[in-house]
Amino acid sequence: MSIYTGNYTFWYESSQLALKQRSDQNKKLEEKVKELQEFIQRFSANASKSKQATSRKKALDKIDISEIKASSRKYPAILFNNLGREAGDQILQVEGLSKTLNGEVLFKDVNFMVNKGDKIAILSQNSLATTAFYNILTDRDKDYKGEFKFGVTISTADIPNDNSEYFEGKDENLVDWLREYSGTDADEQFVRSFLGRMLFSGDEVLKNVKVLSGGEKMRCMFSRMMLQLANLLMFDEPTNHLDLESITALNNGMKDFKGTILFTSRDHALTETVATRIIELTPKGSIDRMMTYDDYINSEDVAKLRAEMYS
Repeated sequence: MSIYTGNYTFWYESSQLALKQRSDQNKKLEEKVKELQEFIQRFSANASKSKQATSRKKALDKIDISEIKASSRKYPAILFNNLGREAGDQILQVEGLSKTLNGEVLFKDVNFMVNKGDKIAILSQNSLATTAFYNILTDRDKDYKGEFKFGVTISTADIPNDNSEYFEGKDENLVDWLREYSGTDADEQFVRSFLGRMLFSGDEVLKNVKVLSGGEKMRCMFSRMMLQLANLLMFDEPTNHLDLESITALNNGMKDFKGTILFTSRDHALTETVATRIIELTPKGSIDRMMTYDDYINSEDVAKLRAEMYS
């Protein structure tokens, strides 16, 4: 057993490095064994070389090639890069977007243009504001002021904060549930492949969606998102109900994605490693900065502006 001091990201990166070092070491040992075996085979019957062959035989007996055991941890394959259509230069334009809920201004006069390939962390001190923002962009909420427009080449997929609408009243297995979102008359094997990426295998794909846990529902939602082949992804607190392995896989999938992302997450490491731009929604407008999350929260200029926006 190896004990690591640090957070989960540190453990994951350290364990991967240790595995690579071990693999490299065993590769060198295997090459050494092969070299010794070839020498012994060639010269063991040669009187002038027999002493050297015997010496190498003893060296060979001392080499212990460790078997690299696969980790018992299972990482899902959250892969978004199989884009259905290449996005054009017009991604998303937001103008004067405002939302009030029960008399409370969640955000007001939000204006920005999304650039191709942006990975934008959407922030707010009020989580209702960020959820309302995604609900507007996904047409779940029609009660707002202002407007937004996606480019004609843009296809979207999202992970909402509340996914109950996708499972309530459903009485079907996972394959039939996911087939509804395939957009084609997909065969069972095709649909199973997307469930398999999220570690649903064998008879598990025949489980009724009515009995799924919160974590299993989230994995189904990721299967759905991957199946949609969208070029703009939106995530509202996507790490809810996920285990550490799934969070790591999601983090890597978001970093590797070649399209555009809007996301909100309370996972600091994910936000810091994915976001290339920060947009914060406030009751007095928005703050828009091309910087990492750590740079944003540590900026004195941003801190002063935030204090004004929320006062």
